Amino acid sequence: MDFKILTSELLDQYREALTESPLEKLDKIKKFDMPVDYFQFYKSVSSVYSSRIEGEEIEFDSFFKHKFLGVQFKPDYTRKADDLYAAYDFIDENEINLKNVQKAHSIITSNILPDSQQGLIRTNPMFVINSDDKMEYVAAEPTIVKTEIEKLFDDIDLLLTKELDSYEIFYYAAIIHLVFVKVHPFQDGNGRTARLLEKWFLIQKIGQIAVAVQLEKNYYRNIKDYYKNIRKLGLEYHELDYGKCLDFLLMTVNGIETEE
Repeated sequence: MDFKILTSELLDQYREALTESPLEKLDKIKKFDMPVDYFQFYKSVSSVYSSRIEGEEIEFDSFFKHKFLGVQFKPDYTRKADDLYAAYDFIDENEINLKNVQKAHSIITSNILPDSQQGLIRTNPMFVINSDDKMEYVAAEPTIVKTEIEKLFDDIDLLLTKELDSYEIFYYAAIIHLVFVKVHPFQDGNGRTARLLEKWFLIQKIGQIAVAVQLEKNYYRNIKDYYKNIRKLGLEYHELDYGKCLDFLLMTVNGIETEE
């Protein structure tokens, strides 16, 4: 395919690294009875663990009680996870495009950023700092952010028109996540939005079964590898080497094997 920013360079290696297709793995996940709606449960899982990656201290047990059992907590404890949950609801009813991602970002950051910055493509430099106060990477320069993010969504539009096998679907979902994070188009909430975008692409391609892919929980459980694999591509945006991203691309599909 004629991509503007994505790459299929590692697709053959990706296939070779897997012993069975992602959908075959997904079909083997044990289903269990639950006292709440199946999809609402997994949206809650996604919301909590994507929040926890960003340092929120909310526990799944507490959020479950809040969401489904009417247990009251202080609003600040659940507010950001509630916003994420609303964004996961939003992607069920809307197609992926840049305008809708900006809307989803506004939902995600309604208690993070001022109204004037929600869903707004940044025009300032951005450096990503890790929990050790060290620089993880330098995001796309302000002069090219809009162009780079538009390239990504042109590529997504192309992928949405194509028939893809399950290897391709999971491969491109993960690399969309990675490219979005590296561009870092917003002031904050980029990580939450990137993980939402990976799930969104899966839903668009394989349907609601994708809600049960616990990619957010898997990234949280393997958080050191998550950041290490993002870091492997390089520090400066204009020097990124996507030939080094195979370990990142395999994280979601390998995580399916251990999902509960």
